Amino acid sequence: MASPNKSDVSRRLQFGPYSVDLRAGELYKREKKIKVQQLPMQVLAALLENPGEVVAREELKSRLWPADTFVDFEHGLNTAIKKLRLALGDNPAKPKYIETLPKKGYRFTGQLEEIGEKLPAKPPRPTALAGKIFTVCAELEIECVVAPVDENSRDEWQRLIALHDDVGVAMMIANNRLLLIEVGKPVRVLATDDRQAWCEARILEGEHYGKTALLPRKSLRPQ
Repeated sequence: MASPNKSDVSRRLQFGPYSVDLRAGELYKREKKIKVQQLPMQVLAALLENPGEVVAREELKSRLWPADTFVDFEHGLNTAIKKLRLALGDNPAKPKYIETLPKKGYRFTGQLEEIGEKLPAKPPRPTALAGKIFTVCAELEIECVVAPVDENSRDEWQRLIALHDDVGVAMMIANNRLLLIEVGKPVRVLATDDRQAWCEARILEGEHYGKTALLPRKSLRPQ
């Protein structure tokens, strides 16, 4: 059973007649989009990230419900699983895709395939910007710019944003996979991608001094 590779493949996955666009949070059956609410899709995404493995209910709770959210977690998760099974035509008594392990959690049991050709990850390339110092900038009243530390973190961050998974983003920040760089701090550009949309830069001041991260080109102002 294939496991999603976050660095070099499309984030669209297929099992049986169904396919999932994890970036967009969309479910399809034979290329026809199925309307599914956000929470069931977030549950499905969590299960697809760990195919064949048990995802504990408590893990789903911490991932999908912020700690300061007061909801009936048990009812909310049970409802999300029910709606997910309805969308997949899955029978809980004889599941094809979503298996329940009583008092433990859930497991995705389908045969998962990746859609799209594997592409080698392209490292940022040196450009005329390399070696120059820029100042981090942002829109008015924004104090920090979010900077993923590498391409894998950038892809994961963008997926979580598409899923409105604020808890996942917070965990990435806590694990230093996303850096919060203060507006006004200087950085030195090391390289850019092919479209020069993202720059690999070394941070020259502040909490993350000396570290490297990816910054959108639009968030850099020449000194």
